[in-house]
Amino acid sequence: MPALRAVNLGVKFLLELGAFAAFAYWGATVADGAAAIVLAVAAPGVAIGLWSVLAAPKSPRRLSRALRVPFELGVFGLAVSALLVAGQPVAAIVYGMLAVLNAALLVAFDQLDR
Repeated sequence: MPALRAVNLGVKFLLELGAFAAFAYWGATVADGAAAIVLAVAAPGVAIGLWSVLAAPKSPRRLSRALRVPFELGVFGLAVSALLVAGQPVAAIVYGMLAVLNAALLVAFDQLDR
């Protein structure tokens, strides 16, 4: 069971990275030219900045569990929306299913504070 717990935390980290990638992809596809470049850099940049302050395990300003869990799920939900808007419905569905499964396992393994 310890291995599965470790894998689950690894999947959560990959979901975080996937969210940032989804925001970059969204930014690159919803505009043209310089605006696409700005959005492709700014959208994940904002998400990374917020995550590092509000959700990162070692952040001194980390939200309480009651606020952090909805924040994290909201970021994952926005990533699903970004993929849908960018015309990637299969990726959005797979990503969303992985996020839901991961959240359920985080609860089952009592890993919400990691």
